[in-house]
Amino acid sequence: MANAVDLLKSVETLKEDLPNILVGDTVKVHLRIVEGKNERVQIFQGVVIAKEGSGITSNITVRRIAAGGIGVERKFPLHSPRIDKIEVLRHAHVRRSKLYFLRNRSGKAARLREKRVY
Repeated sequence: MANAVDLLKSVETLKEDLPNILVGDTVKVHLRIVEGKNERVQIFQGVVIAKEGSGITSNITVRRIAAGGIGVERKFPLHSPRIDKIEVLRHAHVRRSKLYFLRNRSGKAARLREKRVY
C-alpha cells in the first residue's frame, strides 16, 4: 500500500511545462545550484544523446564539449525540482535512439544535421 501512496505523491510533482525533447536536440538546462546559503542558476548546454524512463523517472543525458576539448556528459531527471527550466535551441535529424557514437567523434565529425522546418 505504501507504493500506491508514493505513486500518487509522485504524480502530483510531474512538471507540465516541459518542452518536447527529442534525441539529437541541442538544449539549455537551467539547474539550481545551492552553495552554502546562496542559490544560483547554472546553465548546461549540449546535445541530448539519450532519453530513458517514463513518467516521473524519465531522464535525459546531455553531452557538451568543455574547455580543452573534453567531453562532459550529465544525466538530468526531467521532473526534478532542481531543474528550473529546459530550453530547446535546435532540432537535429537523427536515425538512432541513442547517440553514443558521438563520444568517439570530435570536431566537425561530431556535428549533427539540423532539421529544417518548412
